[in-house]
Amino acid sequence: MARATTPPPPTLVLLVRHGQTPTTGKVLPGRAPGLHLAEKGQQQADTVAQRIAALQTDSRKVAAVYASPLERTRETAAPIGKALGLRVRRNRGLLEADFGDWTGAELKKLSKLPEWRTVQRNPSGFRFPGGESFTEMQGRICGAIDELRHAHPGQTVVAVSHADPIKAAVAHAMGTHLDLFQRIVVSPCSVSAILYGADGPVVLAVNSTGDLSALVPS
Repeated sequence: MARATTPPPPTLVLLVRHGQTPTTGKVLPGRAPGLHLAEKGQQQADTVAQRIAALQTDSRKVAAVYASPLERTRETAAPIGKALGLRVRRNRGLLEADFGDWTGAELKKLSKLPEWRTVQRNPSGFRFPGGESFTEMQGRICGAIDELRHAHPGQTVVAVSHADPIKAAVAHAMGTHLDLFQRIVVSPCSVSAILYGADGPVVLAVNSTGDLSALVPS
């Protein structure tokens, strides 16, 4: 008879959206380089760093901090790493969606395109011209999270990413179809917490901008 194996302990993944930039809510920046945090975004990053640092206990400490390679995510992750005494590691799986030809376009102009309705109502059937599909983006971010949780069983990990990938990861964890993921809100420097265990993920918080002390599953 095969021996029963003990499942790995659950891993808590804290998904943090980067702080506000000068173009937040105005432009679809995508992966274009050179976009840095605004002054308000830096303040948000400092605040979320303290909120996460306050989560630490003797029994559960943050083991690692990862960030998308883009400037705005690394600048958000820097104060988190400093507050925790950890080096920030880059992870390409946490990157923003590849918006292709739409990169850098103004949102008010994009919203007038006939394709915009598909982006909002049927994202699983849409591919950005010259870029990535929403389905590929979701597979990428979920694959990256799988790698992180298997690398840190029973630990807490911070992953600094972007709004759409985080929304897609939350939808996947909740068993919600990708076509409904636009109903999820992920604000700058908010924390979405997912506990990944052997029986599947448990979503503990979405778009949290306040106290994180309640992040303990019942």
